[in-house]
Amino acid sequence: MTRTDDEVAGLVLAAGGGRRLGGRPKALLTHRGRPLVEHAVGVLRAAGCARVHVVLGARADEVRRRARLEGCVLVDNADWEQGMGSSLRAGLDSLAGSGARAALVSLVDQPGIGAVAAARVRAAFRDETSLVSAAYDGVRGHPVLFGAAHWAGIAASATGDRGARGYLKEHAGRMVLIECADVARPYDIDTEADLAHLE
Repeated sequence: MTRTDDEVAGLVLAAGGGRRLGGRPKALLTHRGRPLVEHAVGVLRAAGCARVHVVLGARADEVRRRARLEGCVLVDNADWEQGMGSSLRAGLDSLAGSGARAALVSLVDQPGIGAVAAARVRAAFRDETSLVSAAYDGVRGHPVLFGAAHWAGIAASATGDRGARGYLKEHAGRMVLIECADVARPYDIDTEADLAHLE
């Protein structure tokens, strides 16, 4: 295990209830024959994250039963219905004291973003002050890497479905954008029509 494998932890936000998908939790949608959350974890591991934390919310017990998440730290977000911000806070909180110097954060519902894009973002890690994001034709997207020096500020500003958006806007001058449009497609699985993207 190289130094960076251990210092950059993977963090999958997988708590959403899939409101626009008739209440089907996104973590449990089937992609390549397995729950989508398994795919998301596999992407971060393939990108070099030895430690992966997964934030669960909607039907967490069922996700635990159906998905193979051995070796992951599973984090329950009791407030998942308040939006992605609460999941980001829970995930970053779970990394406190773990020795991780940065978190590589991905969303469970973006299967078009694979290990190549995630590895590019991870490779831009320098130290606890790093702020790195994948970009698609110059537009910031996921995954994003938050150095540990930013965790408290991000957690304080993460409310509703905004996640880290406000914090990143304030610190845009320090953000390193890594172009990934050549290797990934940043669509979300939000609606019934989006299910066509699953394989």
